[in-house]
Amino acid sequence: MWTRIPSSSLRVTGADRVDFVHGQMTNNLRGAPTPGLVPCAFLNVRGQIEQFARVYKREQDVYLHLDEGQAGALAARLRRYIIFDQVEVQDVSDELRSVHVWPGAQLPGWQADGGDAQTFTLAGSTVLAGRVNRTGTPGVDLHYLARHEAEVLAALPGAAVPLTELDAARVQAGIPDVTRDALTGTLPQEVGLDLGGPLPAISYRKGCYVGQEIMARLEARGNARYHLVRLTGEGPWEAGAEVSADGKVVGQAGLHAGPGSVARVRKELAEGAAVQVAGQPATVHLAAQQGTHA
Repeated sequence: MWTRIPSSSLRVTGADRVDFVHGQMTNNLRGAPTPGLVPCAFLNVRGQIEQFARVYKREQDVYLHLDEGQAGALAARLRRYIIFDQVEVQDVSDELRSVHVWPGAQLPGWQADGGDAQTFTLAGSTVLAGRVNRTGTPGVDLHYLARHEAEVLAALPGAAVPLTELDAARVQAGIPDVTRDALTGTLPQEVGLDLGGPLPAISYRKGCYVGQEIMARLEARGNARYHLVRLTGEGPWEAGAEVSADGKVVGQAGLHAGPGSVARVRKELAEGAAVQVAGQPATVHLAAQQGTHA
């Protein structure tokens, strides 16, 4: 099975590409192997998420895979920070396409015991693939040239599965999608991006970047007031809808899919707490904090 992933993407080239991107992101790109794959966030000065990306470190470039519509803003941000760096930032969203191959599908060319990032030939086209957990068990994100789409899709195992089913699977597993769940503008520690969360995307040892001071303060004090949970409820509700309890706003819900959604809520809410989301009843489950896969 496989599912199309609404995507945008950047390619960074030049002699300083790794150090430059490393200096902007929350995770440790320098420490990754080549080829390698590192999930990360790009923050504002208040430590809030502006973009989430999965960054591929390759021999000739750094490739950043983002949600749909995110590449333009990140490209503009990165270019503002180019001073003496020998780098070039290119938006390649129109040239590339991405799908997620579900766990258990036998993708030709992918080495299950290989690294997290791999390049190989599929249907006569060179493709980039990364081990990514979108359902509770790691599958493979596959990136390929748009002009080769027909041939690549014909070579994929099984049938196409709609994005709604992928969203339902990740909600059941408690995995956030920063853009689709409307979680930009929040702190990484509040939405499962911290170490030990379902989508770890932070290194506390990598050095300075925009928002790093806030991250260090949160690590030292451990005082984030919100965390990521799952909500179950019939809904529907929109991503970003207010979560309330006893007449008070206690957080925000993600995209409703399948059994409910993930949500950012105050930590004092207990397992099984009854809440309202956009006037609809829902129940809090704390299992969203489990897991370590990227």
